[in-house]
Amino acid sequence: MEEGLDRIREDFQEEKENAHESRAVIHRRLDEHAKQMAKTDETIAIAGQVDAQIRNEVIALKETVAKNHKEVEPALSEWRRIKLLGTGVGALLILFGISVGSLIVWASDTASAIVRHWLKL
Repeated sequence: MEEGLDRIREDFQEEKENAHESRAVIHRRLDEHAKQMAKTDETIAIAGQVDAQIRNEVIALKETVAKNHKEVEPALSEWRRIKLLGTGVGALLILFGISVGSLIVWASDTASAIVRHWLKL
């Protein structure tokens, strides 16, 4: 009977140790999950701060670009005017070149006709 009680005590002690180990594993997992959730919360907070910082930088850049555009706009409009004027002058030069070329061709035809007439060819 003593042996039976010893076995029961040993079995009970083993079950008690197993239950303790099982609870320890569960508590360890809960602690790991809590740490992961804390890291996730921290990551989300940092991401929100980064987004806010980027948003502020984008706003500052937009303001800088608008200010620079206002400062440069007169020079750009002057450049466009000069470019348009240059294109017009180029077109006039081409037209003048074509006119002079046509005049030279006409003059050479007329001169050759006059020379042929004088030489009676």
